[in-house]
Amino acid sequence: MKNIISFCFFLLIAVTLTAQEKPISAAQFNIINLDYKGLESVKNLVNSKKYEEAGKELLKYYRTRTNVKLGEFKMGDSERFRGKSLSIDDQEKADNALLHNFKPHKGYGFFNYGEDINWQNWPVKDNEVRWQLHRLGWFTPMGLAYRASGDEKYAKEWVHQYRDWVKKNPKGLSADNDKYVWRPLEVSERINMLRGVFNLMGTSKAFTPSFLLEFLQSYGEQTDYLIKNYADKGNHRLFEAQRALAAGCFFPELKNAESWRKSGAQVLVVEIKKQVLDDGMQFELSPNYHNTMINIFLEGLKSAKDAGLESEFPTSYKETVEKMAMATVNFSFPDYNFPMFGDAWPVGKPTMLKQYKTWANAFPDNSTLQYFATDGVEGKVPGYLSKGLNSAGFYTFRNGWDMKSTVMVLKASPPGEFHAQPDNGTFELWVKGRDFTPDAGVFVYSGDEEVNKMREEFRQTKFHSTLTLDDQNMVITKAKQNKWVTDKMMDILTYTNPSYADLNHQRSILFIDQKYFLIIDNAIGKATGKLDVRFHLKEDAEPVYDVTKNLVYTTYADGNNLLIQSLNKDKVKLIKEQSKVSYFYRKEQKRPAVAFEKQKNDGQTQSFIHILYPFNDKKAPQISVKENPGNNYASGTINLTLTIDGKVKNVVSNLVN
Repeated sequence: MKNIISFCFFLLIAVTLTAQEKPISAAQFNIINLDYKGLESVKNLVNSKKYEEAGKELLKYYRTRTNVKLGEFKMGDSERFRGKSLSIDDQEKADNALLHNFKPHKGYGFFNYGEDINWQNWPVKDNEVRWQLHRLGWFTPMGLAYRASGDEKYAKEWVHQYRDWVKKNPKGLSADNDKYVWRPLEVSERINMLRGVFNLMGTSKAFTPSFLLEFLQSYGEQTDYLIKNYADKGNHRLFEAQRALAAGCFFPELKNAESWRKSGAQVLVVEIKKQVLDDGMQFELSPNYHNTMINIFLEGLKSAKDAGLESEFPTSYKETVEKMAMATVNFSFPDYNFPMFGDAWPVGKPTMLKQYKTWANAFPDNSTLQYFATDGVEGKVPGYLSKGLNSAGFYTFRNGWDMKSTVMVLKASPPGEFHAQPDNGTFELWVKGRDFTPDAGVFVYSGDEEVNKMREEFRQTKFHSTLTLDDQNMVITKAKQNKWVTDKMMDILTYTNPSYADLNHQRSILFIDQKYFLIIDNAIGKATGKLDVRFHLKEDAEPVYDVTKNLVYTTYADGNNLLIQSLNKDKVKLIKEQSKVSYFYRKEQKRPAVAFEKQKNDGQTQSFIHILYPFNDKKAPQISVKENPGNNYASGTINLTLTIDGKVKNVVSNLVN
């Protein structure tokens, strides 16, 4: 019975495909530059009105052309895939696609879109699910499955689905459909993906001359639309431009290819000056998107180079991309990860090693990139430790570059874009391989009211390690640097952020003896209310809270632990809290946090003083502080004597001058 059903299924597909094969017309060749080198026989056949034969000759050309180097997959590279197993994820996507079970977004499972595919189905009211449905991301796994197995069912179903998608999603179908199908980012994602699938599926029997011309027509319409509708700014505009450029390089035979190339290149050249700050940071201030934009800029350059158009990019373009790569070095931890600021998420060392190899190949004379690309085997580490990306407001305190190091990365930034959060002052502290204070991360992007509420929960200022007034979100993120100096004995950062109406938050961080930190927070202004300084710990910290001594410390069995203690002489209340963290889309974990709280009843500046002390034991050190004559937290004059397990340390500094 199974065999009969299977036979009937494939017979139905075969009949459907045959029915879809329409006669080729002269008009279908209008998008092609028939004077392009290699298309001489196609042109002769078109001029002789032998359109079916011309279509066959055009398909033969694409199956055998060698002039286009762009892309991961090559049309004739069958031996690379044949008989090899796909990843579990790709095989699952390919097989489910045969049943019209699609997985638009990795944060969710598979959804069935019906035997007669309903491209307007919105199973979860998360905008990303509907947007990403129209990226058609399962097409690549279907192509890989076809190449690996040689089974025509994947190619036949792909041809059917793409034709169905084109038919049911024309521009102008409805305002709602245009919003999701024809958003320029989705258009760019499609034309980017389709280049690879074109080569993967191009050898299939299902890839007929008739379908080839339909494909080229659809591809051309989408790319023409894209270059006229780029996003106004941000990473979307860069994605879109790079993919328009690549489209023109991949299909140089099409009449509009040159306009696609020039459009994409011009946007990239202009936008790199607008979007990259002078310290090398992309202006959306999100580490993940920053790294992706490095790749976008480099891919644009590579596409142009492969097409012989590298001269369209000035020398400064490549220099800026190199500066961007070095910015990543500076805000990263020794395990190759980085803070989850601005909707960032962990990516893992293998992924970052691959990134660094790409960057090192682009900049072979950069010994630092060579070091990180080879995991320290070649090249060398930077000749400095702590580093400030002053324009971006990313400040890194560092005592080394290896896995035994202590590294804190703090964010005190100008206003960001969509991915920015009301979080100035937040930080992550990484010690000997452990990130003790991960930032909140991103749980979800956007959708209906319920989904947006989930996003706002993780964006809250109180979900970050900084100061709040009455538990409200800070109104402005526009930090001004007051002082940034680095020295072997003590690094100092002081910045001021106008966090609330009538309340500025001034935070100073002192990295003392390249070992531990003093954090001094001043709440300045006439605003009154409840002040809290919060610290959010890793989900497995199992902290001990001591409300009598106003301290909390972690209890990791390996002895690599952290003490956070209030050193205030005035009354501060320790409050045990439960927080959340999201390392992956739509996945959250509960985690411990602590708030140090006091009231602000008048216009006097209120100060908080905390010590963050990494220690190698299960027992926290005993720490006390003496305020010496002249010490004044509000004015930034520091004269303290710290006693740590009986050892005395004098801390004298001016935090603002």
